[in-house]
Parts: sequence; C-alpha cells; structure tokens
Amino acid sequence: MKTININALEQDIVAAVEALRDESITLLSELVSHASLLGEEQSAQDVIKRVFSDDLQLEVQALTIDESQIKDHPGYSPSLVSYEGRVNVIGTHRPWVVQGKSIIFNGHIDVVPVGDERLWTQPPFQPWINGDKLIGRGASDMKAGIVSYIMAFKALKRLGYEPAAKVILQSVIEEECTGNGALACLVAGHTADAAIITEPTAGLMTCQMGVLWLALEISGKPAHAAMATEGSSAVDLALALFAGLKALESEWNEPANRHHCYSHHPKPINFNLGKIQGGEWTSSVPSMCRLDIRIGFYPEKTVAQIKAEVEARLDALFLAHPAHLSAQYHVSYGGFQAQGCEIDMNQPVITSLRRTYADVIGEALPLVTFEGATDARFFNLYGGIPATCYGPVGGSIHGIDEWVSIDSMMDVTKVLAVFMARWCGLNHAK
Repeated sequence: MKTININALEQDIVAAVEALRDESITLLSELVSHASLLGEEQSAQDVIKRVFSDDLQLEVQALTIDESQIKDHPGYSPSLVSYEGRVNVIGTHRPWVVQGKSIIFNGHIDVVPVGDERLWTQPPFQPWINGDKLIGRGASDMKAGIVSYIMAFKALKRLGYEPAAKVILQSVIEEECTGNGALACLVAGHTADAAIITEPTAGLMTCQMGVLWLALEISGKPAHAAMATEGSSAVDLALALFAGLKALESEWNEPANRHHCYSHHPKPINFNLGKIQGGEWTSSVPSMCRLDIRIGFYPEKTVAQIKAEVEARLDALFLAHPAHLSAQYHVSYGGFQAQGCEIDMNQPVITSLRRTYADVIGEALPLVTFEGATDARFFNLYGGIPATCYGPVGGSIHGIDEWVSIDSMMDVTKVLAVFMARWCGLNHAK
C-alpha cells in the first residue's frame, strides 16, 4: 500500500500542481508542435522565453553559444552546424531573502528527426492524445520534462510563494548531438548547489554511458560491375570494418569487461551504424562510402582512450582485409565526444529527491542506469555540481509515435514542486 507523507502545505502544493493539468497539456502540445530539430530550435525557444518571462516573471537570458569560449573545454564536442541565431534560454529566480539551497532545472529543447513519417499514426509535430499518452516527436524526449519544472515553479507562485533560494531554469540546445548548449551555460557562470535534468528516465539515474560519434570514410577502386574483380568496393570494405567493430562491441559487453553499474544489464554497450552513404552508379563498383557510427562506452574510460582503442582495431581490420592495397580509409570526429559518469548517490540532492518522491508518491523511487549520454555529465564532471536525471515515463524515444504519460508528467511535477519547497525553502511572494 502506498503511504503518502506530506504536510498540509505540501498537500496544497500537490493540489496546485494538479489544478495545472490542463495547462500543462496545453503547453506540452504547443512545444511539441514546434519542430525543434537541430538548427531549427528558435520558435520553440521563443515559447520558452514567453513562459519564463510572462508566466513565471523570471530574469530571462537568451544565451548565444560562443564556440570560441567552449572549444578548448574538456567537455566540448565538435559542432555540426553554425550557432548563429541559436540560443539557450535561461530563466533565473533570485529570492528577496535567501534561506535554502539553490537548484538548476535543466532540459533540452532539441529533438531528433522523425524517420519515415509514413510510419507515424499522425503527423509527428501535430501532437495527439490517446488515453494517458500524449504523442508526438519530442513529447517524451524531453519537452514533458521541461513542462514539469515550469509548472512546479508556477504551482508555488499560484499559492503565493516563491523559492527562498536561487532557481535556474534552463532550456538548452544540442543535447542530442554535442551537449554544447549545457556546456555553454556552465562556462557562462550559471551554477547552483545541485542540478536536476528532467530527462525521461522513469526513475533516478545512477550512471550514464559515454558516447563517441565518428565518421568512417572509405575510398575504393571503381570498375564496371561486369568486371568487378578489377575494382575494390568501398561499400564492401566499409561493412567489413563495421562488422569488426561490432566484434569489439561484443568484447566490451563481456561480463568481465563491464563497469559495475552495468553488471546486470543484458547489453549495455551499443555501437550503432546510424547513417550510410556510398556508391555512385548501380553498375559501378563503389569508389566511396561513408559510415556515421555511434560508440557507447563505460564511465571509467576517457574519450582519448576510446579513440585509441577504436582506431587500433580499425587499423588491424583494414590491414587484414584483402582490399587494403587498393583502398584507403579515414576516421574523423564530429558530434558527441562525451565522457560517461557515475552519480554519487550520497549527495544531499539525491537523498532529498528520493525522500520527496517517497513522501509524495508513496513508494520508493526506482534507480536506473542509462545507456546513453545526458547533459548531467557537465555538472558532475566539470562544474562541481551534483546532478542527476529524473523525469516522466515515456516510450518510443527516437522512434515512431513517441509518447509520454500525462499522469507521470504530473507526478514528476508534484515531486519537483515539493522538492523545491524543501530544498530551497519558501518565502511569501512579494
């Protein structure tokens, strides 16, 4: 049986959040309707600016990413598109009397491509509701999480309160490919006693993988397909090299090679061939092929170590291939160069969030490992700011008919609102 353990004021906070259910659904639907793909985030960020300014009365900053300020940082990843006209939106609450501890709530506004739109039940940027699910690209990953921290703050305001410590709300770009949005916020001096990223974890994140993106470009020897033995197929060589990398993936997944956080996971390490381009003509042996590959790796490894290990394996595979005398290959890096991290579960923000969840929801907060990268790494590894991920339950992330549970979004909002009251303390709003 669930046991709720909150005082009268906290009960009022929970009720104030529930009263914002329809408004939460409306805001989430509006955000999902903006196709905030890489380089196209501005219209969604304009919505966030409006909400931070008009609804929450926060001090709002549109932070343009200055690549010269972050490119030498150890957490930087090579960018894929220009930062011109693209901003992070940061809303800051500064209390008139400071009593508690400060907090950053962080979420990313960017979403990934929809894939083959014909596979979607309805257009992916025209959100729809089916029972408890709100469906659309970005609904779960992670616009619902952004709505949760917005409405948690708004619920306190509705009751005539404000947090008695600095609260920073961040809507950042490029979490899906570099993390440079969150990094830019950190480099610009936005710090707090702790940070919570409202990613769709369905629990409290204890550990996250490192991620490396690489491009493998192969040059072969073209020939007429009728005389294929006179040529050397770049596509065939590319696929052979990737097959060899998949063998490395299997090695890293061996129980003896695992990080302790992932000892019970069925397959924590994943190498993904995300994009392939190759060939010029159906009746020609391909002279070129490019593979875009995502490499997952354990938290104790550095990016430099992973690059060295992957490149050594590719060298060995290439030299062992019959085509190595008539072909060439080149490795380049763009996008994620993200180190993994393990969360210190004894940090006060972790114990406070777990206790708040148990008191509000009436059961223990599940602990989860994450097999991808999140922006939590910047706070933990480079900012000295304890951080984790906790957000709504969803599904089909990066897939077809992505969805988020509305009830879960509201539960997360309730937990965050009560957490904010406890962590920051409360002042009567002026």
